[in-house]
Amino acid sequence: MTLLDNAALTLALALVAGLVAQSVAAHLGLPGLVLLLATGVVLGPDVANIVRPDLLGASLHTLVGFAVAVILFEGGLGLDLKRLRREQRAIRQLVTLGALVTALGGTLSARLVLGWTWRLSALFGTLIIVTGPTVVTPLLRRLKVNRTVTTILEAEGVLIDAIGAIIAAIALPVALLLRPGGWQVAEGLVEVAFTLSVGIVFGVVGGLVIAVSRMRKLVPDGMENVFTLGLVLLLFQLSNVIVQESGVAAVILAGIVVRNVGTPLGEELRQFKQELTVMLIGLLFVLLAADVRVADVIGLGLGGLLAVVIVIAIVRPLNVIVGTWGTTLGWRERVFLAWIAPRGIIAAAVASLFVIELDRAGIEGGRSLRAIVFLVIAATALWSGLTGGVAARVLRLRRPDADDEEV
Repeated sequence: MTLLDNAALTLALALVAGLVAQSVAAHLGLPGLVLLLATGVVLGPDVANIVRPDLLGASLHTLVGFAVAVILFEGGLGLDLKRLRREQRAIRQLVTLGALVTALGGTLSARLVLGWTWRLSALFGTLIIVTGPTVVTPLLRRLKVNRTVTTILEAEGVLIDAIGAIIAAIALPVALLLRPGGWQVAEGLVEVAFTLSVGIVFGVVGGLVIAVSRMRKLVPDGMENVFTLGLVLLLFQLSNVIVQESGVAAVILAGIVVRNVGTPLGEELRQFKQELTVMLIGLLFVLLAADVRVADVIGLGLGGLLAVVIVIAIVRPLNVIVGTWGTTLGWRERVFLAWIAPRGIIAAAVASLFVIELDRAGIEGGRSLRAIVFLVIAATALWSGLTGGVAARVLRLRRPDADDEEV
């Protein structure tokens, strides 16, 4: 046994590495997510073998769950329903019809380009539905695009994370039930609806409890933020215990409720949540990236790269065409919406979960599935981060004060 064969040390190293990577990315003006993934790979077992996620065992997935709860609650806090109502049709269509287009497009690309089974292809399609708010929101802050586009992309990112994560989590057991007789589609759809309903109920109730505790000053000064954090984690786990995977919707709804019932949040809560989110994102991406084998990514070959190109250049534009149909958005806004769709932590976390479940069921392809999802995450983050500013300028979508702010 060596010094590095220690689970606690792996956690500490991943945490510091994640913070350093995000700091360097900010100084260089690079997408933080890409540098985090690269850091995870370099420090992981395939290269330096310093960060060793396998030492954490099942605890890794518990940690992922807690971190995702905080990240999504923070995303829900950023959703102002008054702003959402102005663009509600576009948002509603993007997270429903648009998500369906993405799922179908991803499924067909994996089936036709990679030659995967329909089961594995469908799981890929559901995994890439999400456009992570933890990537979109910092990107939009940097790009300073107009309020309409910002509202739509932020709302899509937060809402589709909940919907996409639940659908992906339900798609797995449905896929495992696949028999010669076909998919258990009706059963799966009913389960999705039930899971969402339970999450909504828990989220509304939990959000009201948090809001009342802050509005009535029930918690002593100096403890409000940690008390809110504790309630969020309890809400996430309790909802999941009652109905598996309902916790994702619950924490997002709780954040939306807290934000929109007149709760005195205060700048200190927003700052606390943002800093905590930065820390957790760094930790998780380094751990999850270190858990992906480089050989699995290389093994995808040119087919994997082509599938990713299809997702960016064909599937996303089709998503936006369907999702903005009948709205008042101009062609410039639609082009930019089609341009920006980075995937984030939810896709990475759920993909890692899929590997374990597929291996447990004796179904091959889990590691390839996780590899291509991480490839999609890296490619979409790079594309959005490196070309988003140029696209915003060419399309004249930057806010009038953006240039002044940069001086």
